[in-house]
Amino acid sequence: MAAEQPTATTRPRPGTGSAAGDATAVAHPNIALVKYWGKRDEQLVLPWTDSLSMTLDVFPTTTRVRLDPGAGEDTVTLDGTPLEGEPRRRVTAFLDLVRERAGSPLRAVVDTRNTVPTGAGLASSASGFAALATAAGAAYGLGLDATGLSRLARRGSGSASRSVFGGFAIWHAGQPDRGGDPDLGSYAEPVPVPVAALDPALVVAVVDAGPKAVSSREAMRRTVATSPLYRPWAASSQADLTEMQEALRRADLDAVGEVAERNALGMHATMLAARPAVRYLSAATVTVLDAVLELRRAGVSAWATMDAGPNVKVLCRRSEADRVAGVVREAVRGGSVHIAGPGPGARLLDAAA
Repeated sequence: MAAEQPTATTRPRPGTGSAAGDATAVAHPNIALVKYWGKRDEQLVLPWTDSLSMTLDVFPTTTRVRLDPGAGEDTVTLDGTPLEGEPRRRVTAFLDLVRERAGSPLRAVVDTRNTVPTGAGLASSASGFAALATAAGAAYGLGLDATGLSRLARRGSGSASRSVFGGFAIWHAGQPDRGGDPDLGSYAEPVPVPVAALDPALVVAVVDAGPKAVSSREAMRRTVATSPLYRPWAASSQADLTEMQEALRRADLDAVGEVAERNALGMHATMLAARPAVRYLSAATVTVLDAVLELRRAGVSAWATMDAGPNVKVLCRRSEADRVAGVVREAVRGGSVHIAGPGPGARLLDAAA
């Protein structure tokens, strides 16, 4: 069945997108229904497992990249504030990669506006680096197709490879045992899904919008290196992916939700078994999980998933999203609740807009 979801056009049409050396792009976060957790190559950002996600229609990131021939270093701001430390290093390292590919020494002025809380497990790095890759690729004239842009975004943040595309996307881990360039085999691509029949929504429960005490990168390293549960979870995740794709093809929301929930809980179990343990789940998280379970007992198709953080996303039918959001809102008490549907892929904004 043909897809009924947004697709990404990564090349600007003639007369749109950017002036020479100046481009602005917007991208949205994605939430993995089958998770990415753990890298087999830190430099190339190659994962141990494939993953599958839904790009959201909320929390966009908008990034402008303007080349500055007179500058001796990059200028990077987030919501009007200069970035410092590790966040700045990640952006400038990514720009160095773009400059290397473009054969350009020019430094850039990067201005990012974020509507998603940063570092709270709400995929801010996915939207952030997808927008940066799209804008920087255009500003430096790389002329990438969608696959190339996905590979590039991956180097900034693994999950950003999926935010290049709208709707549902699968990120291929690549085949480490088949030789050749390992960079080429790891990229995302759209998954055809009958969205109208599936009728999906994600109710996003923000129980804590603050930055995480342990970054995702550190948590991944610790989990892969020390958790006795990691390898079994990674093996089961491949089976989850196959089952998830089949459930999406037949628009079986309950089956999609069941796989998503067990995959996410399994991922958090690997972290709890790390040494020392990484615990993102809070009391508020558990309260929301209990509310989701009660919704199912009441006959509502509601299934939880969580990334590396305390916040919960609840997969449900769009027709039942308001009811689910109301129950979750009562459980959160002090947090915020948002309803999201499938969103668009990363794209350049018209310079004249």
